Amino acid sequence: MGKLVHNTGHGDVAINYIDYGEGQPVVLIHGWPLSLKSWERQIPALVDAGYRVIAYDRRGFGNSDAPWDGYDYDCLASDLHALIMTLGLSEVILVGFSMGGGEVVRYISKFGPAKIAKIALVASIIPLVKQKDDNPEGVPEKDLQAISEALREDRVGFLKDFHRGFYNVDQQADAVSQQQLDYDFSIASHASPHATRKAAQAWMDTDFREEAKQIEVPALIVHGKADGTVPIGTSAQQAANIMKNSTLVMYDDAPHGLNVTHADRLNRDLIEFFRT
Repeated sequence: MGKLVHNTGHGDVAINYIDYGEGQPVVLIHGWPLSLKSWERQIPALVDAGYRVIAYDRRGFGNSDAPWDGYDYDCLASDLHALIMTLGLSEVILVGFSMGGGEVVRYISKFGPAKIAKIALVASIIPLVKQKDDNPEGVPEKDLQAISEALREDRVGFLKDFHRGFYNVDQQADAVSQQQLDYDFSIASHASPHATRKAAQAWMDTDFREEAKQIEVPALIVHGKADGTVPIGTSAQQAANIMKNSTLVMYDDAPHGLNVTHADRLNRDLIEFFRT
């Protein structure tokens, strides 16, 4: 465990991270509204496979500082850059889950691919969440506004039920245990309320289509066909079409939280991709 402190123009921010194992570095970037704890099923598998595994809490989440500003993707990518530079990493494999895919793409567009060997986008928002005329499969604006309103008016109430959809529990009651839902709620509810709202605005509003077209490092894209949180049509399928050097792997029955429900399969797919 450790903390790095850096300044992105909004004051000093301490970013909490873990660093286990030896070998080629793999940096895991968690989704919204969780923390590095969401990688519980991946970390030991990747360490046992011979990788140096680093995961960190996004600012405002987990045990990282929660400044008032700096939740746009430029600042979030700068946090990732500070981690890579502070730890002296090279030949890095970046793995971004859901919102974390945005840091992966913005990092490469902002800082270049020199330190990056490969990337993996898992249930990722890339390239665009919001429905637009040229993105008809996206999430309608009214639905995104409803999320924003719920986070303002009753954040804890919204988060209490959020992960039922994350795992498609209403369609498959035994997808995860009640204890898993309670655990996720505990993590999410203890995040900074302001950070939770501002980070949500970032993943709702940011269009990565032009940036994603510039990604040339090998990319693995993993997504569930049953993902009701980030529809596959607006995310993985588009990303695979516009990213030159990508491989799309679709899980027929997987929900958004496939890192939990399909952990063993995801771990195998990640390790195979890392080794090729």
